[in-house]
Amino acid sequence: MKKSSRLSGFYQLSRPERARIVAAWADLSSEEQATLAAGLSLEQADYMIENVIGLFALPLGIATNFCINDEDILVPMAVEEPSIVAAVSFAARLARAGGGFRTGSTEPVMIGQVQLLDLPDHDLAAAQVQAAAADILAVANRLHPSIQARGGGARGLEVRPLADTPAGPMLIVHLLFDTRDAMGANAVNTAAEAIAPLLETLTGGRALLRILSNLSDQRQAWAEVAIPVQALATESLAGARVAQGIVEANAFAVADPYRAATHNKGIMNGIDAVALATGNDWRALEAGAHAYAARDGQYRGLTDWRVAPELDMPTGPTLHGRLQMPLAVGTVGGATKAHPSAQVALKILGQPGARRLAEIMAAVGLAQNLAAIRALVTDGIQRGHMALHARQVALAAGAQGDEVAAIAVQLVREGQVRQARAEELVRAGARLSLE
Repeated sequence: MKKSSRLSGFYQLSRPERARIVAAWADLSSEEQATLAAGLSLEQADYMIENVIGLFALPLGIATNFCINDEDILVPMAVEEPSIVAAVSFAARLARAGGGFRTGSTEPVMIGQVQLLDLPDHDLAAAQVQAAAADILAVANRLHPSIQARGGGARGLEVRPLADTPAGPMLIVHLLFDTRDAMGANAVNTAAEAIAPLLETLTGGRALLRILSNLSDQRQAWAEVAIPVQALATESLAGARVAQGIVEANAFAVADPYRAATHNKGIMNGIDAVALATGNDWRALEAGAHAYAARDGQYRGLTDWRVAPELDMPTGPTLHGRLQMPLAVGTVGGATKAHPSAQVALKILGQPGARRLAEIMAAVGLAQNLAAIRALVTDGIQRGHMALHARQVALAAGAQGDEVAAIAVQLVREGQVRQARAEELVRAGARLSLE
């Protein structure tokens, strides 16, 4: 029987009921189910980083409704901000009206950089590096037989002269390295360090930095969606007007870096949450995304939204969205294997390889962007967000148990989602319980 991620009313269930549904979906063992509740142990944490004194937990939620390349999936997301999981789930439901998301990706090629200084002749050095490419790649591959056995390894070289820097002219050699299902930072750094002495010998220069680049523009993923305009209608706005607003809002982000920063932050709300849940380096993803957004000299929004007439289609005009960006993620090694919750999250996702995981992240990022822009051009971003934020305010004010939901509802009803008011309501509840 085909599983469906369209879980109507999932958010209304109790936490144990939601956990039970996800456990059945992913066939989780009792130990894996316990991991979702307990997460990382102090002993495990002590081996992962330095100077451990405790644990810092984040909520782990499930985004529903996703259909990606005709496959239904549930998406684990670790995030503290309210409305993100609800927003992507809502957008994924909208996407189902057009068949869900279509995704793709490039080969997982990372870039290692070697900085060469004090060169006697920059042009000659560049030519010597290119002429010795086969020998340089052989040195890089010698250290990584296991990656080569999986079809990866050093793939090529690029030479980039930087003629005018504050430190004078320099030559940068890019090592293109296919890391397969690993994010690959350690493999690429090791390979870059290994080829540096040979580059010094070939060029007569001095190798300084030998490290990967987080602008992994050789390793990209993309997601696309086509939603019938009529599916975007709200109680007060026709679908065509909503679609037009989304296109106009996206144009703002493409043209203006001040808007683009917030636009892209919303995209990363979704992507980072999946990265955290699966033990991936969200800081590297952020760096790559924002550098890529400025690749033509101006910082721009990462998505493209437009309306196509599609007059020959029974559904009429369609809103088309696309997100393409660097996404260097892994499903082997690092925290993805050391962190038990990350392992369970990957199992819920269906044990994807690195390229599949990057594609899922791209779809989540596009969904988050759709939800955010749609909210902005219809009811405004605060209406739904503040209703969810009110629960956090109630918790911060000291509310417990059923009191949290009751106080949150009252805060929203009054239009005063403020901690001071929440504390008044908590004190009032305490007085009533004593009387």
